[in-house]
Amino acid sequence: LLREPEILFEALQELQRRRDQAEATRQRAVIAERRDELFGRADDPVLGDPAGDVTLVAFMDYRCGYCRSMAPALRALLERDRRVRLVIKEFPILGPDSLIAARAALAARRQGRYGELHWALLQAKDLSEEAVLGLARRAGLDADRLARDMRDPAIERTLESNRALAEALG
Repeated sequence: LLREPEILFEALQELQRRRDQAEATRQRAVIAERRDELFGRADDPVLGDPAGDVTLVAFMDYRCGYCRSMAPALRALLERDRRVRLVIKEFPILGPDSLIAARAALAARRQGRYGELHWALLQAKDLSEEAVLGLARRAGLDADRLARDMRDPAIERTLESNRALAEALG
């Protein structure tokens, strides 16, 4: 090792490669095992073509910088390719405002306005409940109904299910 210390570096690289390969294999197995939950759960919002020939799944947090930065590209993709089906897994992990926004987005489905609120939330700076309800009004939703629907235990079950699926996927 003293004469050829690069051997240690090469060994560490190989170890990392093997770990990455094992994790990819594990994730493929989880995807196969939980395919219906990942791609076909009835309570997940779908943007684009509900019967699209290509399905993308996105775990989203409205406070996530990466989610916000890729939103324009996703929206453009849906406009350009009308056969894409985008399944959104609401995944509020960045604090209380993330949770408020995710609950509001899921509740907006009940008024048929998920997409409008989803895109607005991804651009909003303030995700407090008051601000989110204001966005909802501007997006054409009944904000009082939305506030009530946000507290429905079914929405919390959806969020818990998404959290468990994300953990299983790693």
